Amino acid sequence: MHENFFHKLKVYYEDTDSGGVVYYANYLKFLERARTEALFSIGFSNKKVKEQFNSLIIVKSCNIEYKKPTYLEDELNVRSFVKSITKTSFFMNQIITKKDEIIVEAKIHLVFVNDQGKPVKIPDEIYSKFKPYFCDTIKI
Repeated sequence: MHENFFHKLKVYYEDTDSGGVVYYANYLKFLERARTEALFSIGFSNKKVKEQFNSLIIVKSCNIEYKKPTYLEDELNVRSFVKSITKTSFFMNQIITKKDEIIVEAKIHLVFVNDQGKPVKIPDEIYSKFKPYFCDTIKI
């Protein structure tokens, strides 16, 4: 049985355009916040990864599909799980929902790099903590 990371958020005025619709680029911010909280929930932070392992986690690529709009003061949920992993990177699938309706689906390729931007091995401590979140399929 796999687990998902969950993050709740609310749409604020600053997230919307003049029509009260969430501006498309802000979904990337929502996804980033959810990934940061996922990392925090397994006992790490971006700062700790940098200090303890001399590494950064960077986005190599992002494939995002916008399915429905969201609006000012909507309450959203972001569900994240690890799709696959290599020695230096992992793919995370993320779904933003409003109630049970899918708003956004994203596939993010994340890479561990050193301070020169060269890929480095994912630390064993982080790899083992992510293991319960590996999943091959999206379930709502």
